[in-house]
Amino acid sequence: MKPFSTIVFPTDFSENSEYAFDYALTLAKQFSARLVVIHVINEPVDLRGFYVPHVSFEKLEEEIVAAAEKMMDKFCRTKIKDHENYTSYIVSGIPYDEVLKKAAEEDASLIVMGTHGRKGIDHFLFGSTAERVVRNAKCPVMTVRPPEA
Repeated sequence: MKPFSTIVFPTDFSENSEYAFDYALTLAKQFSARLVVIHVINEPVDLRGFYVPHVSFEKLEEEIVAAAEKMMDKFCRTKIKDHENYTSYIVSGIPYDEVLKKAAEEDASLIVMGTHGRKGIDHFLFGSTAERVVRNAKCPVMTVRPPEA
């Protein structure tokens, strides 16, 4: 097995994601790997043509990006203490697509991501970003299910 040199970790800042992060960070430390943390702002639904009072979509988008940047800053400050070899990114797009793009750009040797553990109709309706990443990634993908409540 080749050692992991670059680990990509997508986060949506949920509890499931934070749980999976412990695995990503542990592996990054163990292999002295670079950790790439990415948050994808899901492309907003196009609401042009609908009446939405007092909303500027540009302003809304700016606020979403600013909030994501604050969350990423807090996440990195509190979660990544003694591992300086990391980079974080905020991007907009379709989550699985952007994770795959970033993994390719960074020449990732591993992707570590949490899953929501949806089943049945929820899985069918909402799809699975993790499943799409697993199916299309060019490197190994480690998925971490949330602990049973």
